[in-house]
Amino acid sequence: TALPYANAAFHIGHMMEYIQADIWVRFQRMRGHAVHFVCADDAHGAPIMIAADKAGLTPQAFVAQIAAGRRQYLDGFHIAFDHWHSTDAPENHELAQDIYRALRREGLIVERTIEQFFDPAKGMFLPDRFIKGTCPRCGTPDQYGDNCESCGAVYQPTELKNPYSALSGVTPVLKSSRHFFFQLSSPRAIEFLKGWTQTPGRLQPEVLNKISEWFAEGEDGKPLLADWDISRDAPYFGIRIPDTDDKYFYVWLDAPVGYLASLKALLGVGYEQFVADPAVEQIHFIGKDIVTFHTLFWPAMLHFSGRKVPNHIFVHGFITVSGAKMSKSRGTGISPLRYLELGLNPEWLRYYIAAKLNARVEDIDFNPEDFIARVNSDLVGKFVNIASRAAGFLNKRFEGHLSADVGVEGRMLLDTLRGQSEPIGTLFEEREYGKALREIMALADRVNGFVDLHKPWELAKRPDQAATLHDVCTVCIEAFRVLSVY
Repeated sequence: TALPYANAAFHIGHMMEYIQADIWVRFQRMRGHAVHFVCADDAHGAPIMIAADKAGLTPQAFVAQIAAGRRQYLDGFHIAFDHWHSTDAPENHELAQDIYRALRREGLIVERTIEQFFDPAKGMFLPDRFIKGTCPRCGTPDQYGDNCESCGAVYQPTELKNPYSALSGVTPVLKSSRHFFFQLSSPRAIEFLKGWTQTPGRLQPEVLNKISEWFAEGEDGKPLLADWDISRDAPYFGIRIPDTDDKYFYVWLDAPVGYLASLKALLGVGYEQFVADPAVEQIHFIGKDIVTFHTLFWPAMLHFSGRKVPNHIFVHGFITVSGAKMSKSRGTGISPLRYLELGLNPEWLRYYIAAKLNARVEDIDFNPEDFIARVNSDLVGKFVNIASRAAGFLNKRFEGHLSADVGVEGRMLLDTLRGQSEPIGTLFEEREYGKALREIMALADRVNGFVDLHKPWELAKRPDQAATLHDVCTVCIEAFRVLSVY
């Protein structure tokens, strides 16, 4: 799953992605596959360095503080990563530098001198998000250095009118600096990426349509896919670029390497042999906001450094709350920790999110009234109801034992339920969780219909119907077991 930036606690969007992936991992293991489920904190970059400074901490101490709070969320929602790591760990420093050296040997790293904004008060080059000014397109003030939230325009920080530093408030000055670029625009990189992205099943159709825009040609006849600036100037919290004194990897170079570093920390000496096995698949679950990094930069980095490339990139949309985008200031968010503190069952949220998820890149909405209705209707009224209508009779009348044979009608119902294993499995495989759960609840309806037909509460009043009562309750409990597996 995507690495959360280590400057804040988890929000409901993180939990949605982790729940989606966790369900898929559990399904694959039930099918007999070996799965290593890993993630890590994305620990580097100027925002963390600046936040740590404001908190009076070193970046390492600041990140450690955030990381220490992760476990209660993951355990609380039954999300079972095999390993949780950090991009500031030794494995990530080593792997990121190895990948860079390999790309350099391939002749895909070039050096260029560029001009960028420098804060003379802070003595540092400013990241785009720490430069503000008036939008050069629509004239809206206080816009970020990379895009306007008012009109949606995308531009270079140097195009802003009346720019100022969001850190010190001073007017930044232009300074020249030597930077390192990964040549994504090279013909061989473009040829590889076109082949990789268009491999059937690799990407969802809407993702492929979106990134195909990057392969279009501009007015100069060259692809729009530009070389990628992979360096940042000191002071910077990150991984030092080999053979330099004051240059660090841009956080988006070393962050995805964190997937491999986390796996390496988990497997230890067996890591190299494991990733070299052609049977091993690499699969990512990510949000739609980081598609270009994972479908262009990341596979190219891996391929040209001689490593395995991802088999699938599964992209999901965002989560909204009652139709509104999440916003702390507007109070339109859900705190996963608050949910747990209130004593709400984490399985309810897992179910509700799963019931909304599909294989497309669509936003899903959390609606409190709908949440309550669906939990009460599906989980309580349909699913748990099956067990609650039978378990008491089995315990009181039959010492908790099931009957040996449930009769023709009972066997037919159970055979119907068991016969849905493959169709439901296919839906889980394809991440069509909402459809899978609708199929499962339709089966629950059939079982409840069986209960309503045979009325165990009426059978219990008649001593001569003890065997029938035993059979009906046995069918219910076995049906409940099958539905629980699904």
